[in-house]
Amino acid sequence: MTISERISYIKGLAEGIALDDKTKEGKVLLSIIDLLQDMVDEIDAIDETVDEIAEQVDAVDEDLAAIEDDFYGDDDDEDDDDLYDDYHDDEVYEVECPSCHDIIYLDESMLEEEEMNCPNCGTRLEFEFECDCDCEDCEGDCDSE
Repeated sequence: MTISERISYIKGLAEGIALDDKTKEGKVLLSIIDLLQDMVDEIDAIDETVDEIAEQVDAVDEDLAAIEDDFYGDDDDEDDDDLYDDYHDDEVYEVECPSCHDIIYLDESMLEEEEMNCPNCGTRLEFEFECDCDCEDCEGDCDSE
């Protein structure tokens, strides 16, 4: 039984026992029944609004899915793997900041600049990039690896 049906049933009971609106008890009960009817009307209006909003959200969700398909295409996973592989083809070095002990990840091009500020604390960091090959007179730019 819905709330609307229940309040209608209560109204019918009140009419069946012929509540007198001239007694204190009758006035209270009739006022409560009127209040309940107003509450049911408000709940019904809220339910209608929620249903309309749910339909709009579903429509927006479908539109967004279509836009995502157009923008990203069907091979999302393959593209993500390619980007990961492209980034990780370069060798990455870990450097610990002596001031804040934050770990900083650098690629070879960053090391070649020989200095930078720590992104966490701003301390000036200097690097000496040395090639670990066995060449004589190597200045760190050896391709013999």
